[in-house]
Amino acid sequence: MAEAGGKAYSTVDADEVARFAAMAEDWWNPRGRMRPLHKLNPLRLGYIRDRACAQFARDGKALDCLKGLRILDVGCGGGILSEPLARLGASVVGIDPAEANIAAARIHAEKSGIAVDYRTTTAEALADAGERFEIVLAMEVVEHVADVGLFMRRCAEMVKPGGLMITATLNRTLKSFALAIVGAEYILRWLPRGTHRWDKFVTPDELEAAMESGGLRVIDEAGVIYNPLADEWRRADDMDVNYMLAAERPR
Repeated sequence: MAEAGGKAYSTVDADEVARFAAMAEDWWNPRGRMRPLHKLNPLRLGYIRDRACAQFARDGKALDCLKGLRILDVGCGGGILSEPLARLGASVVGIDPAEANIAAARIHAEKSGIAVDYRTTTAEALADAGERFEIVLAMEVVEHVADVGLFMRRCAEMVKPGGLMITATLNRTLKSFALAIVGAEYILRWLPRGTHRWDKFVTPDELEAAMESGGLRVIDEAGVIYNPLADEWRRADDMDVNYMLAAERPR
């Protein structure tokens, strides 16, 4: 783990961990406080599958299209993304610094008969241990860490040559403040108030720079928008609020 002033330094934000740990029992309730993530999950899963299949020459229509790929889900929470990735054949390691989240994830995986390696730990600890993966995911996590640059570099360390890092987060724009905070937290009440802090949102340029500092090269980007008529999230060119970046480590 990196040293700061002679002490081990972590990018974990303790207040953010406590906030999400308090919601642990709600992770698998599609109508509860995690409803927005459940609605977003099919789009996230589809993007990860498509980028992985393109990168590793897989058939995206195959039920086990991710077989043989080792995937790290950083900030996995209750495992709502880890489980479907495992169902597609991936060997998934899901990590979260909140013990309550990992406990919820393990219980659900056991009930579902899905094998996922869940651990209460941090990206820094795994990087220090020399862990390596074909794909590293940081989905809806970056906006909650204490040091984005360091977090991305430590995650990038774990990407094997030819592998991918995929990140989803929120852009820091006036539009994102209006929609992701005022709209989602105060008007529509999709999320508990205080879930996000606008000053911790990250622009695509900032995120790309952080990825490049870790030796990665951005190869794809996509905006994510909500269609209220269909009540679903869709990929788009508009990256003003939600967006995803995929980067590779050159061979």
